[in-house]
Amino acid sequence: MRSSAHYFVEGLTGLGIDYIFSNFGTDHVSLIEAFAQWKKEGRAHPTVMLVPHENVAMHMAMGYAAVTGKGQAVMVHVDAGTANAAMGMHNMFRTRIPVMLMAGRSPYTLRGELPGSRDNYVHFVQDPFDIASLVRPYVKWDYSLPTGVVAKEVLRRAHSVMQSDPPGPVYLTLPREVLAEEWEADRIRDFNGEHYGAVQAGGVAPTVAEAIASRLMAAREPIVITSYVGRKADAVHALEKLAMLCGLKVYEFSPTTISVSRESPCFGGFDPGKALAGADLGLLLDVDVPWLPKYAQEDPSTEWIHIDVDTIKKDFPMWGFRTDMRIQADCATVLQQVIEIVEQRADDAFRKAVAARIEGWESANTQRRQAIAKVAQDIGKKGAISPAHVCATLGKLIAPTDIVVNEAVRNTFAVLNQIPRTEPLSLIGCAGGGLGYSAGIALGAKLAKPDVRVVQVVGDGGFHFSTPTSVYATAQRYGIPIFTIVLDNSGWQAVKEAVLRVYPDGAAADSNDFQAKLGVGDNVRAFEQVGAAFGAYGECIDDPAEVEAAIARCLKAVDAGQAAVLNVRIGSI
Repeated sequence: MRSSAHYFVEGLTGLGIDYIFSNFGTDHVSLIEAFAQWKKEGRAHPTVMLVPHENVAMHMAMGYAAVTGKGQAVMVHVDAGTANAAMGMHNMFRTRIPVMLMAGRSPYTLRGELPGSRDNYVHFVQDPFDIASLVRPYVKWDYSLPTGVVAKEVLRRAHSVMQSDPPGPVYLTLPREVLAEEWEADRIRDFNGEHYGAVQAGGVAPTVAEAIASRLMAAREPIVITSYVGRKADAVHALEKLAMLCGLKVYEFSPTTISVSRESPCFGGFDPGKALAGADLGLLLDVDVPWLPKYAQEDPSTEWIHIDVDTIKKDFPMWGFRTDMRIQADCATVLQQVIEIVEQRADDAFRKAVAARIEGWESANTQRRQAIAKVAQDIGKKGAISPAHVCATLGKLIAPTDIVVNEAVRNTFAVLNQIPRTEPLSLIGCAGGGLGYSAGIALGAKLAKPDVRVVQVVGDGGFHFSTPTSVYATAQRYGIPIFTIVLDNSGWQAVKEAVLRVYPDGAAADSNDFQAKLGVGDNVRAFEQVGAAFGAYGECIDDPAEVEAAIARCLKAVDAGQAAVLNVRIGSI
């Protein structure tokens, strides 16, 4: 006889889960016992990582899955832990990254009727009417384990749903009495992934691929707008090849990955609005918001083809972008189908026309790169270092395969423009609205790719949200050296800018009072000391002349296995 918790661990192991990012409570006693028993018996099982805050646990799972494509497990404590995990669920849901969030549940028996019955005051107050409602807007599936006899089947279902396209979070709750149940091994069935596994989006019918190819080959000014096509490395390679083959100018809007090498002549930058007027054909590839309609007007004559893992945007209450062909499919597969057709059909005249089109972009590309370089040349001044200078310096000192996690928010273009990225999965962003994600993502990405550097660039507001003591405690305990650059402007610039967009001549603008100031007067906010409290190397700089040497020292510490925090004073909002 073994407990349901034992078979639950066995089920997670069979699914190939590598890590369980955990924050345990009184509801997990049977699981804790099962993990101890498995360790005692020398049996392989997912590595349990204790993370002091659920926000970090969730985003570690996010970073690991963003790099590997493999959703991981997060274990939290009843409704309290679920509430703390909700922001991470939102971010992963919007970024289409799989995770299996599991929460214990307060016992449902009150008087010792079953093993695991209530034995603590807190069991009464942590039993809401609908625990899943805390995260239901952000999940593909939620369920409560009714009995341990189906533990493996429930886990298989959860895993298949989270990994199926479009991938995303699932939520499972585990009553304490159910985990404590005991069963004979022959009562518990296994569920082979070959018969119950995830469903992936594929390609399109040959006639559809031919129609796309025909339109591309006939276009005079075709453009591509994307955000997250680069979540798969194969899609990056395919898009780079198709762009060169057909002369496609590629724009990224609010990107969470890189779609093509920044050095490609087909890369057009991050503002597709400028290209809308002249485009006769546009491809929307894995993108939720291709432009902001308030500020950019499309040409009514442009034909739009939308290929996306989620074309209808079923989880967006409102989504109003006109398209002529809507194709729910895997972009990497469809692009490769189109490439094969174009290669077969292309003649010398077509290839010459494409080459001339790409050559015609050289002047604009050169001007864009020169403008970016010029911005970086303004290094700022003492107490107000230029973020562009910081990012350009970082870009010179890291390798193409190193991973940059972007949470710079109002300085995001400094990150995107000044840190050259050429390799797939070398940039990770977030499509959600919950700040405080980059540190956890960096930890998870470094866990998945221990041989590359992982750098997070974050504003001071995002640093506060990230529960940093938990970040660096986790980095210290498990030897996960990440490099954090805090761009400290003493507040929430995004809040100030939002007010000014709506009330440019209002009372807040007149008084310079935007309820966004965090650092006030002589108050010293030593973010680097937060990391140092948990063994990280820390520095604070306010002079542009110190930037390169400080970054080099931090990278040296990271290379030696020590996390590092560089606090950069970039002025005050």
